Amino acid sequence: MTLSWSDLVRTAADESTAVLEKGADRNWARKAGDLDWSGRETLSHIALGVVGYAGLLIARPTDRYITLFSSIDSHAPVPAALEGIRIAGTLLANTVDNTPSDVRAWHPYGHSDAAGFAAMGVLEMVVHSRDIARGLDIDWTPSGELSAPVVKRLFPDAPTGHDPAATLLWCTGRAELPGLPRQSGWRWYGEVR
Repeated sequence: MTLSWSDLVRTAADESTAVLEKGADRNWARKAGDLDWSGRETLSHIALGVVGYAGLLIARPTDRYITLFSSIDSHAPVPAALEGIRIAGTLLANTVDNTPSDVRAWHPYGHSDAAGFAAMGVLEMVVHSRDIARGLDIDWTPSGELSAPVVKRLFPDAPTGHDPAATLLWCTGRAELPGLPRQSGWRWYGEVR
């Protein structure tokens, strides 16, 4: 069964939160994977991005990012801070459910529709949760069920024939694929095709 885009967003929020809860008692000041941000900073980035995608679909600007910014309380205990992923995911999923298919909104990587912003939200949650997990010494890779539709929607030139999660990690500059070096400069394609 293929999940709807809003269900993919909810699933990504649930899976990301579940894996990060395993490391709630670890050092979140450590860098998140290869990023320059700490685990806490990356968690706040996830919330900012995912809530921002919902905001873009609601405000529908044509030439700029929205003026609302969200973050996670930097003083909240990690278990409480993790609810920010579920809150952001729920806001985006509900917005995707209620956005007509002809709606477009600005994004620097291409004006997009509800499906595109849902894919961006799933990417933010699973890729950055993996970054955080790596910094916490948790071995986790997003599921193929979440990775495959994101690759298909946001990376039309992605190589085929590989595991969907490995392909998503390659597309986002986090891993090599057989015969393909790790990317140093990457971006997704948000335009509706």
